[in-house]
Amino acid sequence: MIERPETAVPSIAQRNLEGYVGFANLPNQVYRKSVKRGFEFTLMVVGESGLGKSTLINSLFLTDLYSKDYPGPSQRIKKTVQVSLFNLYWQPVINYIDSKCEDFLNAESRVNRRSMPDNRVHCCLYFIAPSGHGLKPLDIEFMKRLHDKVNVIPLIAKADTLTPEECQLFKKQIMKEIQEHKIKIYEFPDTEDDEDNKLIRKIKEKMPLAVVGSNVVIEVNGKKVRGRQYPWGVAEVENGEHCDFTVLRNMLIRTHMQDLKDVTNNVHYENYRSKKLAAVTCNGVDTTKTKGQLTKSPLAQMEEERREHVMKMKKMEAEMEQVFEMKVKEKKQKLKDSEAELERRHEQMKRNLEAQYKELEEKRREILYTVCFNYTVSFFVHVVCMCAHNMCTKCAHQLLHVTFCCFQKKSATSITAGQANSPLPTYMLRTATSLLT
Repeated sequence: MIERPETAVPSIAQRNLEGYVGFANLPNQVYRKSVKRGFEFTLMVVGESGLGKSTLINSLFLTDLYSKDYPGPSQRIKKTVQVSLFNLYWQPVINYIDSKCEDFLNAESRVNRRSMPDNRVHCCLYFIAPSGHGLKPLDIEFMKRLHDKVNVIPLIAKADTLTPEECQLFKKQIMKEIQEHKIKIYEFPDTEDDEDNKLIRKIKEKMPLAVVGSNVVIEVNGKKVRGRQYPWGVAEVENGEHCDFTVLRNMLIRTHMQDLKDVTNNVHYENYRSKKLAAVTCNGVDTTKTKGQLTKSPLAQMEEERREHVMKMKKMEAEMEQVFEMKVKEKKQKLKDSEAELERRHEQMKRNLEAQYKELEEKRREILYTVCFNYTVSFFVHVVCMCAHNMCTKCAHQLLHVTFCCFQKKSATSITAGQANSPLPTYMLRTATSLLT
């Protein structure tokens, strides 16, 4: 039995497991990348005219974004006094939201997706007039049209016109009507952190937020603040006892901006994308543009569907007539081509038959002439021979010589004319001469 020599096993070096590996630097990497790339956050403000929408935006960013000299890129619906049967106030807003989702979907479908500007609407601040009597029918219908497309956050505009008690009652009435009409407003995410849950509960208790905006900076107790000056005092914008402006600003910018973007991308945009792709795959027709759900009143929708159906039937009828006329033209052209081809073949066959007829007629004439000529010559030679027997030898030779010369002349004339080409008469005359001699 052969034993293997024992080899020394190298000892494994002991490593320090408590040393710095580098995973703790991952948040810094994400932070640097985010700072380098920047971020895009689109905020939409919707509400009646005169509720302080532009003023609130100026107060949020501590600047005059919408001044008189530069009104900004916002889409303002033209005011009109024209009276119509129904007004679709929400349609321009829905069209704008869908257009931005459509642009992002087209950018995702490109081959080069390096630069994809995200102009989707991440949050919609809906301003409610401080009437103190709950939501208007227009407010309810408007939010129902928008809650499936964007994160809706209801706000009570110009909260400084309400007393604290009126404001609390108004908030409860609004939340009650929102729940009754099943309007889905922005839902705050559930977290495992107690502090975050505590903050979220405080924000939920204040919903809908009562806000005040101001473009004027006022000095109060030696401190410059944004607020509104009244004869009985100053309503400070950033004072939590006066309004919920600071709660809204912290929620939009500090605590829930990323969640608003995530909900927009993962929920609202995915719903739009799935409906769009499902509509495209259904017979290649985008049905989302024709259904008109949640965009028009029922009567208007039925009337539009009827008009679309009539137009569709007319279009189908015109297309069928066009196809029928095209097929008839093709059939007529095919028949004309066939007729022309048959006529051409008929003329060709006619010319060929005429040529064959002429050739056969020429041959028939030649054969008939030859037969008749040979028969005549034979008969004449026979007659001459019979006459020559009754003559003297000299006279008979002269008669045969004259006849021979005549037939030679006639044969030459026939050969020149092309009527006969046979040496039979000459041969017969020579035979007759030999018989007489």
